[in-house]
Amino acid sequence: MSQTIVYRARRIVTMAAHQPFATHVAVREGRVLCVGDAQDVAQFPDARRDDRFADAVLTPGFVEGHAHAHEGALWSRPYVGYFGRTSPDGAFVGGCESIDAVVARLKAISDASADADAPLFAWGFDPIYFGGRRMDARDLDRVSPRRPVLVIHASLHIVNVNSVALARAGLDETTPIAGLPRGADGRLTGEIQGPAPRAHLFRALGLSGIAGSPQPEDYRRFARSANVAGVTTITDLHSDLSDTTLAALRALASDESAPVRIAPAYGALGAPAEEGAAKVMALTKENSDRLFFGIAKFVIDGSIQGFTARLKWPHYHNGASNGLWYVAPDEFPRLFEIFHRAGVQVHVHTNGDEATDVALDAIERALIAVPRPDHRHTLQHCQLASAAQYRRMKALGVCVNLFSNHLWHWGEAHVEQTIGPERAARMNAAATAERLGVPFAIHSDAPVTPLAPLFTAWCAVNRLTHKGRLLGPHERISVESALHAITLGAAFTLRLDHLVGSIEIGKFADFAVLEEDPLAQPAERLKDIRVLGTIFGGVWREAPRA
Repeated sequence: MSQTIVYRARRIVTMAAHQPFATHVAVREGRVLCVGDAQDVAQFPDARRDDRFADAVLTPGFVEGHAHAHEGALWSRPYVGYFGRTSPDGAFVGGCESIDAVVARLKAISDASADADAPLFAWGFDPIYFGGRRMDARDLDRVSPRRPVLVIHASLHIVNVNSVALARAGLDETTPIAGLPRGADGRLTGEIQGPAPRAHLFRALGLSGIAGSPQPEDYRRFARSANVAGVTTITDLHSDLSDTTLAALRALASDESAPVRIAPAYGALGAPAEEGAAKVMALTKENSDRLFFGIAKFVIDGSIQGFTARLKWPHYHNGASNGLWYVAPDEFPRLFEIFHRAGVQVHVHTNGDEATDVALDAIERALIAVPRPDHRHTLQHCQLASAAQYRRMKALGVCVNLFSNHLWHWGEAHVEQTIGPERAARMNAAATAERLGVPFAIHSDAPVTPLAPLFTAWCAVNRLTHKGRLLGPHERISVESALHAITLGAAFTLRLDHLVGSIEIGKFADFAVLEEDPLAQPAERLKDIRVLGTIFGGVWREAPRA
């Protein structure tokens, strides 16, 4: 029998209703053996005592219910986002607060490059912070007159390119593909919107998508990002599950140095629906302690800040056209039902409330045709859902995973440009979900925003924009509810709440180690609590620091 280890902490926040707090936890064979006080663990006299966390606080390892392996892959490329953020190695990378700053950063990288003709790919950009000024192909022409330059937006839905990239991809004013906006002069702006033109661009340039099929090092980098943030269970919530990707996932699951469990979701439009659903269900036979298949993901509209989400009347506040359908609304119910019938848990990206209606209609139709108790189909982002839509979710047994980070990153833009103050005040309505009994989580959508669950919790609790504006005080939730949303709530949406999300006997011994107690700090300090690392399967993993 393996040795028992007893960890002592200043406080253990268990998220278990029957025993919310403790000071000691005993671990054996990677699982929780006992939770309580010194007297409770005295029953294990031969256990090894570990008091290194006597002044720290343990919580369940955070569960990030909506992230992407791109978080690992993209950090191998230049970051040009507006806000600074922390890399998987714990280093802080400053933001680019103007388009000129983006160009300057990329030009310096290009000038120092040994291959002056290879595509230069950067990420994290969002023009919404620049007072209506959009990046143009001619801006990126200043980076290099020879090489293709591509800048993926923070939303991952839009790419800006230079004139060389347009020419090599054969894109011009005569190209019969939607999603290629033109400027006042009638020329393509170099902005590539939506999946069809983006796929054409990448194929033409010999690139395999936003970051290609993730490689083992990408997943290892992803795991390091998780460790920095206190995350022990994470999703790759739109995966091709190709042979290359599956090999990298299996390598991650067998890598003892990578302290993370992962639940990949199959990108449901990657193949004929029957074929995709069968693949997902076949892969569930491989499920292990560290790798969990069984989820598929549909994306049916775009992003609100990119003006590609589908909104109900009165549509966009600034008069922009009403977004893009990534799946035809009249086709989606048929596709959804195929996965539902097969037993797959389906997660549906719906940013706009019009898209949410389409998703709920499809779920209702499928449940009438094939009733499934405890299906836990989940709406992802679901940012503009109304109270009536939340009542439908409750009636249908649907979960929701809200994009609370949006409030800080894009709240100002939503008030002024995208949806106006009233709808911005009800965005990511965690309090409504809680009040109506809809199971909910909150997420980062990393790399769209930084992987940092305590920051995500802070956003849901405080609902402040980056300029300090309070959005919808009636939708604020308590710190306790936010901690639940990033632990047991997220685990529930992944059908993993029997294994992770709380510190209880029999569950994996996965803990976040915090310098301070989130329940003993003012709510405004939640995002500033330092994550020291994680205990994964009972083993301490210190977070890297630059």
